[in-house]
Amino acid sequence: MPEWHELGSRYLMNTIKRFPATMVRGQGVRLWDDQGREYLDFVGGWAVTCLGHAHPAIVAALTRQAQLLTQSSLYHYNVPQVQLAELLVKNSCLDRVFFCNSGAEAVEGAMKLARKYARTHRDGAYEVVSALNSFHGRTLATVAATGQSRYQEPFLPMPDGFTNVPYNDIEAIKKATTDKTCAVLLEPVQGEGGVNLPSEDYLRQVRRWCDEQGLVFIMDEVQTGIGRTGTLFAYEQFGVEPDVMTLAKGLGGGFPIAAILAKEKFSVFVPGDHGSTYGGNPLACAVGHAVVSYVLENDVPGQVRRVGKHFTSRLLDMKERFPVISDVRGRGLLLAMEFSRDIADDVQLACLDRALIINRLKPNAIRFMPALVITEAEVDEGVDIVRQALEQVLAKQGR
Repeated sequence: MPEWHELGSRYLMNTIKRFPATMVRGQGVRLWDDQGREYLDFVGGWAVTCLGHAHPAIVAALTRQAQLLTQSSLYHYNVPQVQLAELLVKNSCLDRVFFCNSGAEAVEGAMKLARKYARTHRDGAYEVVSALNSFHGRTLATVAATGQSRYQEPFLPMPDGFTNVPYNDIEAIKKATTDKTCAVLLEPVQGEGGVNLPSEDYLRQVRRWCDEQGLVFIMDEVQTGIGRTGTLFAYEQFGVEPDVMTLAKGLGGGFPIAAILAKEKFSVFVPGDHGSTYGGNPLACAVGHAVVSYVLENDVPGQVRRVGKHFTSRLLDMKERFPVISDVRGRGLLLAMEFSRDIADDVQLACLDRALIINRLKPNAIRFMPALVITEAEVDEGVDIVRQALEQVLAKQGR
């Protein structure tokens, strides 16, 4: 068999540290590489494969739609696009939908929408306030909105119009707001930044401030949306409604699709303002409709709450046993384990040696974001491997 990882290292741009394994098949929460080795997947394509790998509902939607129509221009309506838009609107607090292809594209479009709104409602204000330790995408504008210097420094200078303030600090947002501010952009739970949870009242305070100042409140639910935290959208757990919301990742269950949702008042794009060649294509929307329908009809968020509670309990039990674990946090099936020293790389590799795929979030933290259909038994299997991996790492370091 070809050494795919060697060929990949020769021809692919070096944008990520890859492990020398080539995945060729998936089923549920399992992956298999080209050597036939089976892995338990607790990363899920970075919170993407919400129904697991090769879910029958996704396979059926892809097969059916591929035989009918895969792409048409946006000059026309297509049935899956309208069906998915209706499903999202009827199950959210938003009124209008624009489909695109990735989370970064959705966030960038949401910021364009906020600027357009502010042209007539806030004297042309254009600046966006976002949070430190956030993550909003990889385009230049979304990197500028992302409050992490490690993503920004290689590409300085950043585009103008962005201010990063501490997360969970309403006073910082108030202080950063000027007559040039058009929007506040926040993740309800920061994923890439550490699985950081807000205080109970933080998002409500932000909502009130945006209302008082006439700012657009953009909620980035690219990682938290479609059931990941135990409700269809994370905003439902905090007693707030966004003006604009972005979705991606779990929306397609592994197929590329993203969306901007907006309340009617903020849906100010007119023909020519925005577009996307592939956005809203019938194939992606058919898959998205199948995913969201399955999540709703089978109460996947309820399962996430149950299994997430069990997962958290198992991790907290480990914390009691290992003093090196300084924190366990998260919501639903978006969880992190933090260590008192920088051992996350070693733990990740030790887990991989035992055929468990986890995410090294920071030098001292790992993240878990498996398929939302994972069972308690599969959680137990994975947690036992993490425990064994941690024991190995600590034994090598003499604890």
